[in-house]
Amino acid sequence: MADDIIRKLPFSAIAEQSLLGSILIDPSSINQVADIISSEDFYLEEHKQIYLAMHALFLSNNQIDVVTLINELVTKGVYSKSGGEDYIKIIAQTVPNSLNVKDYAKIVKDKSVLRQLIKMCDEVSDTAYSEQDEVANVLESAQNKLYSIAQGRESKNFRHIREVITDVYAHLKELVTDPTSTQGTATGFRSLDRVLAGMGKSDLVIVGARPGMGKTSFCLNIGTNVAKATGKAVAIFSLEMSAEQLVNRVISSEALIDSYALRTGELKPEQWDHIAQAAGSLSGCDILIDDTPGITVSAMKAKLRRVNNLGLVVIDYLQLMQSDKKIENRTQEVSDMSRALKIMAKELNVPVICCSQLSRGTEAQANKRPMMSHLRESGSIEQDADIIIFLYRDDYYKTADGDTVASDAEQNVAEIIVAKNRHGSTDTVKVGWTGRYTKFRDIALEENTPH
Repeated sequence: MADDIIRKLPFSAIAEQSLLGSILIDPSSINQVADIISSEDFYLEEHKQIYLAMHALFLSNNQIDVVTLINELVTKGVYSKSGGEDYIKIIAQTVPNSLNVKDYAKIVKDKSVLRQLIKMCDEVSDTAYSEQDEVANVLESAQNKLYSIAQGRESKNFRHIREVITDVYAHLKELVTDPTSTQGTATGFRSLDRVLAGMGKSDLVIVGARPGMGKTSFCLNIGTNVAKATGKAVAIFSLEMSAEQLVNRVISSEALIDSYALRTGELKPEQWDHIAQAAGSLSGCDILIDDTPGITVSAMKAKLRRVNNLGLVVIDYLQLMQSDKKIENRTQEVSDMSRALKIMAKELNVPVICCSQLSRGTEAQANKRPMMSHLRESGSIEQDADIIIFLYRDDYYKTADGDTVASDAEQNVAEIIVAKNRHGSTDTVKVGWTGRYTKFRDIALEENTPH
């Protein structure tokens, strides 16, 4: 008897009936549950088809009642002309009103999640028993499946367009009440945000520049801006510098203290006050730093899945990462990692900014502004990235030794070249760069002309 109970798939027929009955009584209540469940959450096929028929009526602005629902089900071939009417009437009489429609939807959803977990465990068990894959791959697959279920983005069958249209309707209504909801995560640089309209969820953003051009500082500036503006967690993976070195740069930018003075400790009394203020402000931000050298994408994902309210991921930098697979060809290895980063951004549903080295090809040309072809070991980076940004400063090439530190009164101009933008136009915008503070900032300039 115990085995029979264990092997019985979880579902609640009465909860499914009550949910459908609530919608029959009050068709507008379908709006309250559309973001909670889908037709795939129903265990009984008949209930699944009834829910889909209700969706079709709702989207076509037809009244949902016993007569119209039966007609829709007959049209779709679910019922014959003589069948189904009695059952629809039973459903309509299951509940007296629609007040508890969300509670019914939660029960249906919870049972659906339990069934998904059972299915996932069976699949993982079969894979483990087969011993036909590497253990690391089996673990990664299991983690991905479990995370997807936990995030409500489990792998499902095809979704009919009528269900997706409901989500689009909800999004359009949100736009009417809050136009800014269309914008992605702002970088904090107004001129850049006007081009990008913010970084979209699941975007992979590649920031490429020659060493010493300021790509790490640029990404840190964005990370700090996002943490301050959104209150969300910003996770930074630093493969080149230690956490202490990274925080020194952030404090330099926020407190406007010469980075050299922070390294040597030659600080004036008033500078300590500025550092204290910056430290207090930064401590209130949810910025997480991991300086594990040679980390893999799967290790990143494992750590990021435990972060609550994640808003942005910053990685410095791509060529220092290690692949989860053993690949002889370095270009292919980097391509594999860039593809994995794009998949990670999509799974986590947050923007991922990744720094990337550029080849020396820029040094050999007269116009030293970088191009797509200069991405080092590019492979599929161009294809995987949603946004590709290059940093360029004239003063970098005007000094004999490439020193980027500006004089006390000098603020250099840097170009942010948006070379690829999957969601819009490409352009070049100008920002200020103060090397001594490792800080990029907005500046008021006339409209840029194309180079």
